[in-house]
Amino acid sequence: MKTETVASDKTSIQVIERLTSLLDALARYQDPVSLKELAIVTGLHPSTAHRILNDLVKTRFVDRAEAGSYRLGMRLLELGNVVKSRLNVREASLEFMRTLHRQTQQTVNLSVRQGDEIVYIDRAFSERSGMQVVRAIGGRAPLHLTSTGKLFLSLDEPKAIRAYTTRTGLAGHNKNSITDLAKLEKELADVREHGYARDNEELELGVRCMAAGIRDDSGKMIAGLSISAPAGRLQEEWLGDLIATAEQISATLGYVAASIK
Repeated sequence: MKTETVASDKTSIQVIERLTSLLDALARYQDPVSLKELAIVTGLHPSTAHRILNDLVKTRFVDRAEAGSYRLGMRLLELGNVVKSRLNVREASLEFMRTLHRQTQQTVNLSVRQGDEIVYIDRAFSERSGMQVVRAIGGRAPLHLTSTGKLFLSLDEPKAIRAYTTRTGLAGHNKNSITDLAKLEKELADVREHGYARDNEELELGVRCMAAGIRDDSGKMIAGLSISAPAGRLQEEWLGDLIATAEQISATLGYVAASIK
């Protein structure tokens, strides 16, 4: 009896793996895919692929576009919308932020844009970091003085950046603050080129930050993830961990960086 149960479990897992491979294969194509192509991509025998696809069509996970070709079905969209409705960026980020904090032992911030400012919506930190946490959750800061703020500004059109400059006057907090439009534009060009941003003691003397963007399933940047540390302690090797963590959060929110067309 035990042998039969193990064999049954193994067969069930194998079916799920084959089903998943077919869904993953269909997700790689924008247009309907032939049974022959799906069999080649997944390594499944055509008859096996055909049998599983028929079951997926019945349950609306797959649509039969025309005889012999298939595409992802609307039920996946329906379920995806349910998952999306239950997710928010804070919930999706929290465990990843804690992991990054354990790796760096420095403050990890999650921020969103509201008008001309960023708002800190969550933070992972410890008193042992050696840095006073000045801006608590709910705190605000100007876009041009923060690493996450620069990420958001870098996505604006030149006209919008000039309008921001006029509205805010590019007010500075200290000697390191960027208060000149030409310098800001150069800084934002660097952000666009590299895909991450820095704050070199521009908001608070003695504190440096680096930030990477978090995107949702539509590709829109909805938040920034940043590491704050005492100026002399910020390490360049953390940048890779920061970017990878932001990408993991984005993936959790449904963002797909690239696809086969």
